[in-house]
Amino acid sequence: MNRREFLLNAGVVSAGVALPSVALPGTGRLFGSSSSSSSSSRAEDGWRIFEVTTKVEVLQPAGVTRVWLPTPLTTETPYQRALGQTMDAAGGTARVVTDAAAANGIACFEWPAGVKPVATLTARVTTRDYTVAVPKAAPRPQKSAAASSSSGSISRFLQPSKLVCTDGIVLETATKITRGATSDVDKARAIYEWIVENTFRDPKTRGCGVGDIRAMLESGYLGGKCADLNALYVGLARAAGLPARHVYGLRVAKSDRGFASLGPATDNVTKGQHCRVEVYLSDHGWTPVDPADVRKVALEEPPGNLPLESEPVQKARAMLFGAWEMNWVAYNFAADVALPGSSRAPVGYFMYPQAETADGRLDSFDPDHFTYHITAHEIGAKS
Repeated sequence: MNRREFLLNAGVVSAGVALPSVALPGTGRLFGSSSSSSSSSRAEDGWRIFEVTTKVEVLQPAGVTRVWLPTPLTTETPYQRALGQTMDAAGGTARVVTDAAAANGIACFEWPAGVKPVATLTARVTTRDYTVAVPKAAPRPQKSAAASSSSGSISRFLQPSKLVCTDGIVLETATKITRGATSDVDKARAIYEWIVENTFRDPKTRGCGVGDIRAMLESGYLGGKCADLNALYVGLARAAGLPARHVYGLRVAKSDRGFASLGPATDNVTKGQHCRVEVYLSDHGWTPVDPADVRKVALEEPPGNLPLESEPVQKARAMLFGAWEMNWVAYNFAADVALPGSSRAPVGYFMYPQAETADGRLDSFDPDHFTYHITAHEIGAKS
């Protein structure tokens, strides 16, 4: 096992371990911890490198205290590669547990009673913008995505989860939306356009939302944030026979596409969590979509409360079926996540820091009381 594999997969106890030097994809240059900072660093083929640091402090520990943090995707994708990480848990232990099928890495920290729990995770990741050229309409009938996704790694993304069901009202709604569609592309786009037209971003939703799509459809209340609106896409797509998956992550930099609402204003990204979606199309493979961010642009892009017909919303709507701007770091595709060492219920999705003491699980949506702070900055030099 080489040093990079150790940092990505093995436990690191107490003291931090230095990040290795890593070849920047496409350049042949070594990238290490001594590189200077630059907000505009790009490799010749579009790759950029981010360092993300999460620090957690449990202010009222009781008995054994545990903290769980998401790490960047444990598998390489066309849009992201992990470069390594360090972990620190003074007086305690730290390890990484992985679920390869969901590309999910869980950084697990634990302290005995009487020790002040402070955890730090620093991860480096390289990303580049991701576009799949999808036609506005398929030129000919296609074989279904379900028929072309016989491998377990894809077919698992047709299965329901606790919050994202595929029967009942979800199946009924998906059938209505896709009626008349003759291809995977037509079905995927019809669901995307339906969500953009019929949902809205609710700024009062806590965190990124819950993602209980049956409750949304049965109540008729189609407001929420990304974990709600994009979960609706995943469930409707699966019900229509299209493999689809959430991709949970974190916004880490300003948008270069002119959207003030689609990136943090500073390097403080503590509340920058955002999930996206990939849908599997038979002729295109995994394809990025993000209807929730279209609705975010409509609500938040200055001066705010923009109509769907406005230029910024139309621009986002066209871009976000088939493309992601990678000023964002992906964590995992996981649902119903059992946190290692926890005796409590699994979490519906794993995008926020989690912690437990003998008194119970802390509120991940409340970083002012469950104290955690996340910073991100772009590092390296322009090619």
